[in-house]
Amino acid sequence: MQLPNSCNWPGNDPLMIAYHDNEWGVPLHDDRKLFEFMILDAFQAGLSWKTILHRREGFREAFDNFDAAIISAYTEEKIQQLMQDSQIIRNQLKIRSTVTNALAFLKAQKEFKTFDEYIWQFTGGTTIYNNWTDLKQIPAKSAESDAMSKDLIKRGFKFVGSTICYAFMQASGMVNDHLTYCNNHPFNAGVKLPDSLNPD
Repeated sequence: MQLPNSCNWPGNDPLMIAYHDNEWGVPLHDDRKLFEFMILDAFQAGLSWKTILHRREGFREAFDNFDAAIISAYTEEKIQQLMQDSQIIRNQLKIRSTVTNALAFLKAQKEFKTFDEYIWQFTGGTTIYNNWTDLKQIPAKSAESDAMSKDLIKRGFKFVGSTICYAFMQASGMVNDHLTYCNNHPFNAGVKLPDSLNPD
């Protein structure tokens, strides 16, 4: 059951609550996990996160645990197999974009040594901490997600509009959008913040 001092968007869904409590807004620096969230957020376009989260294990199995090197070599036969896989969202454009994004991911990884080094530059290498008091205040995108989207598109990524990029930033902890009364908000969780962000 969700705690009373928590963001209310997970509702009473156990997977959503666990995701909120343990992953959402937590800084992530593992390349494979970053790629996983990038792909899952692309599949989320037009759908709810709950729909994707309940299929995450199926996505992991179908897409070789989000190993970009393996995915980049997918054949047409593999793509057609994925189109028949009921564990995932069987959207052909999104499936094909996953292969395209794996190739672009590997290029960025090679250029910057890690994808982590590349993607975190859009927030200056640190988490952006927000102080929202209501779910309606949380934006769908930001100047940082706009810049990320523009650069990802330039590098050949697909399904990386600014709204998708902002969701990715929240998932990977580049942005912390827990509401101020939530136990996971940094002020309540005992996270050491820069002096400029600490309350008076």
